[in-house]
Amino acid sequence: MPVDNIAELLKYYEVYETIGSGGFAKVKLGRHLLTGEKVAIKIMEKKELGDDLPRVKTEIEAMKNLSHQHVCRLYHVIETATKIFMVLEYCPGGELFDYIIAKDRLSEEETRVFFRQIVSAMAYVHCQGYAHRDLKPENLLIDENHNLKLIDFGLCAKPKGGLGYELKTCCGSPAYAAPELIQGKAYIGSEADVWSMGVLLFALLCGYLPFDDDNCMVLYRKITRGRFDNPRWLSPGSILLLNQMMQVEPKLRLTVRQLLDHPWVMRGYSSPVEWHSKHPLGHIDEDCITEMAVSYKRSRKSTVQLVSEWKYDQTTATYLLLLAKKQRGKPDSKSTKTLTFYECDDDDDYADPPLILGPIEFPTDGDRDDSPWITRSPKPQPENPRAACLSGKRRAEPKQACTPGRDRAHPRKQASVENKENVGGAGLDQKDRDTFALPAPPTPVGSKRSARQNKSVLATPNSNNNNYSNADTRKAGGSSAPTQPPQTQCADPVTEGQLEVVAFSPERRSRSLDMATPQSEGGQKRKAGKVFGSLERGLDRVITMLTPSKKRALRDGPRRIKAQYNVTLTSQTNAEQVLNQILSILPERNVDFVQKGYTLKCRTQSDFGKVTMQFELEVCMLSRPEVVGIRRQRLKGDAWVYKHLVEDILSTSKV
Repeated sequence: MPVDNIAELLKYYEVYETIGSGGFAKVKLGRHLLTGEKVAIKIMEKKELGDDLPRVKTEIEAMKNLSHQHVCRLYHVIETATKIFMVLEYCPGGELFDYIIAKDRLSEEETRVFFRQIVSAMAYVHCQGYAHRDLKPENLLIDENHNLKLIDFGLCAKPKGGLGYELKTCCGSPAYAAPELIQGKAYIGSEADVWSMGVLLFALLCGYLPFDDDNCMVLYRKITRGRFDNPRWLSPGSILLLNQMMQVEPKLRLTVRQLLDHPWVMRGYSSPVEWHSKHPLGHIDEDCITEMAVSYKRSRKSTVQLVSEWKYDQTTATYLLLLAKKQRGKPDSKSTKTLTFYECDDDDDYADPPLILGPIEFPTDGDRDDSPWITRSPKPQPENPRAACLSGKRRAEPKQACTPGRDRAHPRKQASVENKENVGGAGLDQKDRDTFALPAPPTPVGSKRSARQNKSVLATPNSNNNNYSNADTRKAGGSSAPTQPPQTQCADPVTEGQLEVVAFSPERRSRSLDMATPQSEGGQKRKAGKVFGSLERGLDRVITMLTPSKKRALRDGPRRIKAQYNVTLTSQTNAEQVLNQILSILPERNVDFVQKGYTLKCRTQSDFGKVTMQFELEVCMLSRPEVVGIRRQRLKGDAWVYKHLVEDILSTSKV
């Protein structure tokens, strides 16, 4: 890849390993050169995006206008003739979905902590006039303080006439979609979001979905009936709240406004959910301005004027990252020590590298990138801080009072041509689009499923575990819509009344979907985009050539880490022995792997060579207790298949 294609990005950031990947984009870990702050860099090729390019534009515009402690922050947008780079807030905790899978299910107390943050984010988003329309655990990231950040606004809508105007585009993830939406009816965006919040709450409390089936028609019937089984461990209060949120009739559902001080949400708390932004758009921090003025050798007035333009360029990124550093360090009002710009010589590694291990790319034969991995420990994180990370802002809040949720007294209004939703694909024809666009199913992994039938899948085998994703990226660090470009409608659609339903495989129940693109005359269908593979491997090589002085050696021994939810404890103290035991069992389970030090990046393939599962196993040392642990992380594939496969590997190797 030509150097000048990435030269603009490398002016401001160092780019490290991939931490997420999808059909159209990759998310790489980066470091802002001036401030030394970690960021997530989402890299998209315009040509590969095709018809999804407007959706990316929608996501960017929405994120520029949203500034909230529980919404992932956009720092910088770099657009070239062929690429779009989105620089986003880095959330090292991964997806909420993976956290649920690792813990099987959450306690009511921990669920309440997370759910209050979800309500806070959604109340703010609705107040700003947006409907998210793709709310699910994969689109909520966990930051370093164990707080949630909402991502993926690629399917959001902002009707020009307000949320009271009805929407018509059928999009989102089928398992989380409201009944009125899948039936092809006009719907209110905020009401559909409340239904999705109910499904999400059920997933947190139960570890599986309330409505689930391998057959699309059966799934739709379950959703339209609104009947689901409550497991025995749910409290009466939880059951009541779930029933109030997942009402088939939208007018009978709770509103986000009512959720703010709902008795279940208030239990253990003395005040309703705080949903206002702690740093509203347009806020200017004096300490950050002072630091920038000194560094840029400009007057404070001119610096304020420059920042206030909010171009989401290097100036905006520098200001917002300085603000994030200040909020994390919480310096006193007389000191800006934590805001100091990062200074380093090109020949020296910076003092506290933010590198972590990310998903591996498995290039085709003859195109493998054999450059060594970087294995460095991240900073130790705080134990349990609950203070939300605040964000820098773009413009002043509207002066008029703003309340979340739709006013029930407000009459429903039909969206006119002037007031139609501004979805990412706003330019696409909405006529006759009443089904989900479902990509072809991948070959499933040959591993036994959970014994729990029809309740075990929260995501899909081929949905990439990618944070910061929109329609095309899906990880664990980042952004919701299809992980692959919609290719064709599912075969053999069955029409029942006005609802056209299609059959799809288990791995697609939770994928974000947009409307099917009508076939053109002559029967030609929309072409599938190619995976963003060799292009980004070229980027990796170019970056390596541009930064040859960085000495990055492998560790002599296993990392020392704190106990985490995704670390399996063993009774052994010899890391080499544990590693050798795992290495001996992987070939028996038909698992391919690449070893770098004490980390194994593994994958499984179908009979046709398609990668169906990617995950990491890292042998590490824990300080308390002083034993060997095995860190596991799903990168791609069905969560339940992954869970059973890893459990089988660890139990068989007797670790």
